[in-house]
Amino acid sequence: AARTCDMIMIVLDAGKPVTHKFLIERELDNFGIRLNQKPPDVKIKKKERGGIDFQWLCPQTKGMNQDIATRILKEYRINCATVTFREDVTHDQFIDVCDGKRTYIPGLYVMNKIDQLTIEELDIIDEIPNYVPISSRDEWNIDELMETIWQKCNMLRVYTKPKGQVPDYDEPVVLHADGPTVEQFCNRIHKSIMEQFKYAWVWGSSCRHQPQKVGKDHVLADEDVIQVVKKV
Repeated sequence: AARTCDMIMIVLDAGKPVTHKFLIERELDNFGIRLNQKPPDVKIKKKERGGIDFQWLCPQTKGMNQDIATRILKEYRINCATVTFREDVTHDQFIDVCDGKRTYIPGLYVMNKIDQLTIEELDIIDEIPNYVPISSRDEWNIDELMETIWQKCNMLRVYTKPKGQVPDYDEPVVLHADGPTVEQFCNRIHKSIMEQFKYAWVWGSSCRHQPQKVGKDHVLADEDVIQVVKKV
């Protein structure tokens, strides 16, 4: 299940050593989950013949060279391919590319019980990347936690506006933030909507004027308001 999630949230006791953090990271790494990492910019294009060709588009300063890359490729039975390096990578990163079964997921460390820490201890925790300090007992910093989760998951909110009514700000439609269109919005509600779709009115930062009449390919932005007009 962890391989298909949008984010992994790890809740830790801020008053205890970070040993548990390293243990969890190691376990995830062993399962092929790379936390808070991006896939290496290395492309392997297999071919039927011609051996292995390398294209080095940037200097390799982390130990990778043609001999090592060739040995790793043969371990994975890749004998004919064009390999393009667009990034300075380590041996382990190149192995991940050859394996092709790694999952890259954003992670968030929630450091709980900060109400029991001193200012000096909080300063030490502040050096941990990708973390949010909270106190669940006193409900400290919960708003920042929610906002960080939202950003990590790369999601946006779109509000619906029935004709003649005010927008429904209580139950937004949640979409991935990678250029969601009006068509994707409609399909998220119900796939039958597009069969009757005529156009839509949109209010928000994705529009040049308020409201704007748009088609199904219009790209929505966070907290846009949309009213769908159907065919008569």
